[in-house]
Amino acid sequence: MAEAMTDCWGNPSSLHNLGLAAHRRVEAARLQAAQAMGAAPDRVFFTAGGTEADNWAIFSAAERLKKRGSHIITTQIEHHAVLNPMKKLEQQGFEVTYLAPDSQGQVTLEALRGALRKDTILVSVMMVNNEVGSVMPIGAMAKLTHRLAPNALFHTDAVQGFLKIPFRAQTLDADLISVSGHKIHGPKGIGALYIRKGLSLPPYLLGGGQESGYRSGTEAVPAICAFGAACAAGSKALRQDLAREAELLELCKTQLSALSGVVLLGAAQAPHILNLSVPGVRSQGLINCLQDLGVYVSAGSACAKGHRSHVLEAMGVKPELIDGSIRISLSRFTTQQEVLLLRQALEQAINTLR
Repeated sequence: MAEAMTDCWGNPSSLHNLGLAAHRRVEAARLQAAQAMGAAPDRVFFTAGGTEADNWAIFSAAERLKKRGSHIITTQIEHHAVLNPMKKLEQQGFEVTYLAPDSQGQVTLEALRGALRKDTILVSVMMVNNEVGSVMPIGAMAKLTHRLAPNALFHTDAVQGFLKIPFRAQTLDADLISVSGHKIHGPKGIGALYIRKGLSLPPYLLGGGQESGYRSGTEAVPAICAFGAACAAGSKALRQDLAREAELLELCKTQLSALSGVVLLGAAQAPHILNLSVPGVRSQGLINCLQDLGVYVSAGSACAKGHRSHVLEAMGVKPELIDGSIRISLSRFTTQQEVLLLRQALEQAINTLR
């Protein structure tokens, strides 16, 4: 990122040498992102993050297919980058079905099957839930959608699944896939949308025609280059990293569930997310105590900013458990020593608050 800001600062759309050099850097990063996603480079388009990629996929799909139907399917536990666009589409006359999760935060193939209709034009289901780590059967859901609702496009918010749950865009059967840079150790403010080959969507941003005319605006070259580098680094030892994270997650479950009063919530199928609750202790109190001890956790989604988790509510979790819930995130850099430090810090925080 620093190199792109200082040594390669030309506009990628310019035809002089500095611009051409920047253009080559952008395309090299596009190739790195595409290889990490298992996609052709010309099907990966850069965005300002996962939220923009979700909005682009949802609004453009609805615009393209509105003459074929008005029914859309999503889930009750999506990120607000999906839920809020759905609410706006409802205001425009679209009918949205929100699939309910089970008590572990999983949305089943059978639930989708029961909701699909001939006039369904879009299905949007997240790959991994960002609060409880449940993993959805995206490949099977995409195939089912295309079979039972041939006019529909299938979108998945893979922000929490990218380089966490191995997949290849070209074989996943999803038409649209959203990913984000900061979830894979890239910078904030950069992401990408995969658009299946042969699928033509209305332009999302109009202007100078960048990103093949889909998303105009001067490219954020430093962020794009850093995103590409993060994709390359994360892909290099993906399976080994995920296996190690899964081991750390099991260690987390064992260590933390042994503490008095701790209740684990959700499926925790993904290797990097664990949700737990301490009934009788408020989430914010736990966060404050833990950060004083050098440990940082979240309450639900980092984007929710203090609101009660809609994910846990949809799962039917009791209010006293929701109010004492925190989300623990692991990464390829997390160590066993840090997991043990978390256990020690959480025990101290619980004793202090009680």
